[in-house]
Amino acid sequence: MKPIYVLRVGYGAAVAAALLFSLNASAEPRAAAGSSLSGSWSGGGTVVIGGQPERARCRASYSGGGSTVVMNGTCATASGSVSQTARLRRVGANTYVGSFHNPQHGVSGSMRVTVNGRSQNVHLSAAGGSASLTLRH
Repeated sequence: MKPIYVLRVGYGAAVAAALLFSLNASAEPRAAAGSSLSGSWSGGGTVVIGGQPERARCRASYSGGGSTVVMNGTCATASGSVSQTARLRRVGANTYVGSFHNPQHGVSGSMRVTVNGRSQNVHLSAAGGSASLTLRH
């Protein structure tokens, strides 16, 4: 059994890093001007695990196009850092949804990304935790 500290470190960073994983595209909504996820983004926000908030700093790189985007991301908290990958599906002119997964700590959940020009708001949710992040291009 893993110590609670290791689970908290992994879970917090995993949720934060969670600019991440799956959903296949069926329809391809037209992108609004300035709504592309392509390229490198960085920023941070707050991760809440078991009711305890923790600051996180994140970097993400998006590739692909059309309605499905692939992402590689890393987030760090005072407790540690985690790297992950993701696939997001565009569901609106500037909105992407998907799910994240961190195999190292077995953490998965849902996420939503809203792009506004060179800024994006990311909201993540998983059992026992959540995160709100703002990244800039």
